[in-house]
Amino acid sequence: QVQLVESGGGSVQPGGSLRLSCEASGRLFDRNIMGWYRQAPGKEREFVAHITARGSTNYADSVEGRFTISRGSRGNAGDTLYLQMNNLHPEDTAVYYCYCYSLKNYWGRGTQVTVSS
Repeated sequence: QVQLVESGGGSVQPGGSLRLSCEASGRLFDRNIMGWYRQAPGKEREFVAHITARGSTNYADSVEGRFTISRGSRGNAGDTLYLQMNNLHPEDTAVYYCYCYSLKNYWGRGTQVTVSS
């Protein structure tokens, strides 16, 4: 079983930056993938970025060049996933969900990001 807890959301003006974190607790399968999805009001959940256990990354076209995904190990305590978001746009406003695929899909509860002047 894997537990995911996000943090780091908030409100920022257009052009600003935020860094999201997601602490994953529990044993992860060696070939796991961690990433972020987001859901804006009235829209479906959409892929943002993911990173494999070996460090390979993939981004949605809408965030490529502005967002950076990374991860680090806390040893036996699990991994931490990060999403550095720069040059934020109002259309980035959404609830951001951390997910992990480790033999099955796990989801966090989400953290709100609001970009507004």
